[in-house]
Amino acid sequence: MEAAIFDVDGTLVDSERDGHRVAFNLAFEELGLPYRWDVELYGRLLEIAGGQHRLHSYLEGQGMSADQRDEIVPKLHARKTELFRELVADGRIEPRAGVAALVHDLAAARVRLAVATTGSRGWVEPLLERLFPRVPFDPVITGDEAPVRKPDPSAYFMALAGLRLPASEALAVEDSANGLVAAHAAGLACVVVVNDYTADHDLAAAELVVAGFDELDVASLRLAHQRAQRR
Repeated sequence: MEAAIFDVDGTLVDSERDGHRVAFNLAFEELGLPYRWDVELYGRLLEIAGGQHRLHSYLEGQGMSADQRDEIVPKLHARKTELFRELVADGRIEPRAGVAALVHDLAAARVRLAVATTGSRGWVEPLLERLFPRVPFDPVITGDEAPVRKPDPSAYFMALAGLRLPASEALAVEDSANGLVAAHAAGLACVVVVNDYTADHDLAAAELVVAGFDELDVASLRLAHQRAQRR
């Protein structure tokens, strides 16, 4: 295992419920829209990958016309991203418990670290810089480079190209079924660290599924990677 490629949303940070959802609601309020996404509703909306796709689907369900959506969704999503970045800058988005220790241990073990996310670079880079300032993630692939959302594997293919490694020498760390499908489609072994929104996903195909990063270390990731190579 020469490299570990991490997803961000829900994986490095538990940002969906207490980050993106909050920012979406603030954006709705600022633009004078009556919509509010509670925790349960947002969990269902996460089945739709990508913030703009999520907005289009939801607003269509609220009876908004396509022309109205085409006008308002880019504004909403841009403002939501700005608000999310403010949450990051204010320290309101924290790493998942145990993840900082794991990535530092991987780096110390000379395992290369990369990111493959469909989140936008506008918030991904500031978040990584604030929460993991000394972690050498390289490359960092975002939705700006890989606009087709997971479960499409393009973000992982781009990360492997940036690492100049075959899939057999890397491992993906994800939090969801969509991420698992994307990783496997790119030929990667995949470890899934579930969160509140993904604990009920079908993850039977994963090399390893755990409830938190405190259950992982360098050795357990290497073992998961080795098991995948024997298949």
